[in-house]
Amino acid sequence: MTHRNCLFAAWIALAFSALPTAASAAGAAESLTGLEWRLVGPWRGGRVTAVTGVRGEPNVYYMGATGGGVWKTGNAGATWENLSDGFFNVGTIGSVAVAESDHNVIYVGTGEAPIRGVTTSHGDGMYKSTDAGKTWAHIGLEKSGQIAKIEVHPTNPDVAWVAVQGQIWGPNEERGVFRTTDGGKTWKQVLKVGPQTGATDISMDPTNPRILYAAMWNHGRKPWFVHSGGTDGGIFKSSDGGDSWKKLEGGLPEMIGKIGVDVSASNPQRVYAIIEAEPDQGGLWRSDDGGETWALINDHRALHTRAWYYIHLAADPVNENTVWVLNTGLYKSIDGGKEWELVKTPHGDHHDQWINPDDPLNIINGNYGGATVTFDGGKTWSSIMNQPTAQFYRVATDNQFPFRIYGGQQDNTTVAIASRSLYGGIGVSDWYDVGGGESAHVAFDPDDPRLVYATSINGMLTEYDRATERTRVIIPYPEMMYGKDSKDLRYRANWNAPVALSPHDPSSIYFGTQFVLKSTDRGANWTAISPDLTRNDPEKQGRNGGPLTPENVGAEFYNTIFYIVESPHAAGTL
Repeated sequence: MTHRNCLFAAWIALAFSALPTAASAAGAAESLTGLEWRLVGPWRGGRVTAVTGVRGEPNVYYMGATGGGVWKTGNAGATWENLSDGFFNVGTIGSVAVAESDHNVIYVGTGEAPIRGVTTSHGDGMYKSTDAGKTWAHIGLEKSGQIAKIEVHPTNPDVAWVAVQGQIWGPNEERGVFRTTDGGKTWKQVLKVGPQTGATDISMDPTNPRILYAAMWNHGRKPWFVHSGGTDGGIFKSSDGGDSWKKLEGGLPEMIGKIGVDVSASNPQRVYAIIEAEPDQGGLWRSDDGGETWALINDHRALHTRAWYYIHLAADPVNENTVWVLNTGLYKSIDGGKEWELVKTPHGDHHDQWINPDDPLNIINGNYGGATVTFDGGKTWSSIMNQPTAQFYRVATDNQFPFRIYGGQQDNTTVAIASRSLYGGIGVSDWYDVGGGESAHVAFDPDDPRLVYATSINGMLTEYDRATERTRVIIPYPEMMYGKDSKDLRYRANWNAPVALSPHDPSSIYFGTQFVLKSTDRGANWTAISPDLTRNDPEKQGRNGGPLTPENVGAEFYNTIFYIVESPHAAGTL
């Protein structure tokens, strides 16, 4: 990548008319003072793991993006407005809750709960607005890391409970259930299990706010391993507003992982839970006596696949037999969890859902294409092409005029987008997919970007020909990676596998596994030009998760090359 390729940051481009040179770092910094940031898009939604509606206002909704802060729509998703810029210190949102008794009061917990090894950022606690999102104040829990859920008292907006999941990469004391009774001025940790066990969900009985159910999860991450499960987690119940808690048993598994829990508003004795557990014990559980006893209703793997990452559900507020499970697909049951149907949505990977208590056909869903609203129970949804909340792993630019910006969008395609347009705004006609996928490194000759090389998850590598608009797979050694230990693969490739072109000879392509591989014939043949450059530790090349979910999809492949660059000054120096 040449110096000319370094005119980028995030997916927001610099608007510049002239860029003066400078002989020193200080001079270079001073030369940037006349530049301003501008949004170039794309207007295609990114990951959203927190959504809510406002009871009595069916056109008003809030969403919390994993990298774009808090947004609001007043027209049921036709347009979205950012609320958090200038107030929040972080852009990752874990939960949004509106006080039912005062719609001006909004609580937001930062730090998304699905703890990916990449693109997940830690939060810095709680924020609150008392004017429907016009202004915000930070109200504590700075060390919470990830906040999974917020419940607000139905008649007192100063009382709220927060499910603090905790830090991603290590144990911490500030995890569990916290309560405020003074609008966030002070917090009390009312449920604490241990430094490795945090609260990943909380549900309040809407008919009796003294009754709460909290899901406690023993978890943590390393770059090569996802820990999920223990005997100290489980479902805990309080009947006094959180002053005391009882761990529920009644047939539930002893070894338990991540849990999603929700109470049926139409019959508060009906409690649903989606549970990660040992084989034949994970799935949709149900209690019909307020949590005293439980039964496994359906253990279909689709309901609890990749459990540490998903495990969300929403009980219908009107019909006790209707329940939704959020996973890669959106699933609905109308018979108490026995049978399920897949509901079509604009995008997959679902993590949050709010159902209007006055009209259960009116729903907002948070997925990895953004936030979408329906008024007909999921038959039709609002657009995801109006939310500039995409996450990009990295970006690059070419030397065309106007120049194009290239990158891979999380859980979506790559994009090459024009830095300006002749038509009053940069729209869909100004960008296209260049192969690869979400985690792409993108490489090309900046002076002649006809051939574009892009990577993606699980060792994917493609060549896109702009002239023919065809994409060709050029993986050095095609091999199914799903379900395999990386030590058993010929090439270990990172989720962010790098590809680079030589600035001296664009026909020389480099691809990173545990080796540096090189091709000079557009990927038809590859040669390892290095030894294994990693630590090659077999203990970090086995199962990627446990003790309950193996998690072998390549996301945690370790002992891999992460970046490659050839010196622009000396050919062959990598």
